[in-house]
Amino acid sequence: MATFQCDKCGATKETRCQPKKCDACGASACMIKQGEAKKGSGCGCGCKSKKK
Repeated sequence: MATFQCDKCGATKETRCQPKKCDACGASACMIKQGEAKKGSGCGCGCKSKKK
């Protein structure tokens, strides 16, 4: 099982598959697997900087 966290409200959910929406706030496509950077970040840490 993995833990996913909402990048909007911070709520967490433990499940096998990535949830399509947050149960707490209802936002869609916001659940990020804990320990993984958000897709599209340049350096892999989740910040908005570009990798040099």
